[in-house]
Amino acid sequence: MRFASPLVPGRLVKRYKRFLADVILDSGEEVTAHCANPGSMLGLREPGARVYLSVSDNPARKLKYSWEIVEADGALVGINTAHPNGLVEEALRAGLIEELAGFTGLRREVKYGRNSRIDILLEGADGRPVYVEVKNVHLMRQAGLAEFPDSVTARGAKHLVEMGDMVADGARAAMVYMVQRPDCDRLSFAGDLDPAYAAAFAAAKARGVEAYAIGCRITPEEIVAEQRVTLLP
Repeated sequence: MRFASPLVPGRLVKRYKRFLADVILDSGEEVTAHCANPGSMLGLREPGARVYLSVSDNPARKLKYSWEIVEADGALVGINTAHPNGLVEEALRAGLIEELAGFTGLRREVKYGRNSRIDILLEGADGRPVYVEVKNVHLMRQAGLAEFPDSVTARGAKHLVEMGDMVADGARAAMVYMVQRPDCDRLSFAGDLDPAYAAAFAAAKARGVEAYAIGCRITPEEIVAEQRVTLLP
């Protein structure tokens, strides 16, 4: 995924109201950027952090800038949760997840379950549908170890139950965790931050829901899904 135009560098002043961030650009101008991330962004919202913003020329938008990347722990970290679905689609089409390869069709944002939408629905090589739910990961509290989630996500636990229901109905279902930081090669679940999600994942896995994790290469020009990340039990 290449950014449409060069990102604009600056320093974070503060993130607030979840979806807003004040940034001082390298030019000295202070701007307010949209922060497309509903999570806590634990460890990624420190004032003074180096950040990179995309710029929109859409006159209908309230905010011209969007926060895309933050520098943390010496690495560039993607924080925009609007990107993982597209990154996972690119990874699937490139055959990066061998267990899901050979599909004959791919659709995005398809209704299923109890008033939910699945991020990606594949037409499997064996004729069965494959329900793919994508989650963005950017929390790292221990070197090399990514964790999900970074805050309580009741919606995420609900999706795990619904995906287990799809397996019970004869389909396949897979969680794909997109790790938007290149300094992690392992992924585990932050049970201390959201024990309900960790329990829901264990229950879904026992019902046959599959799980995979993908890592990214991140630069101010592009984000590329390019390697598998080990999902710890």
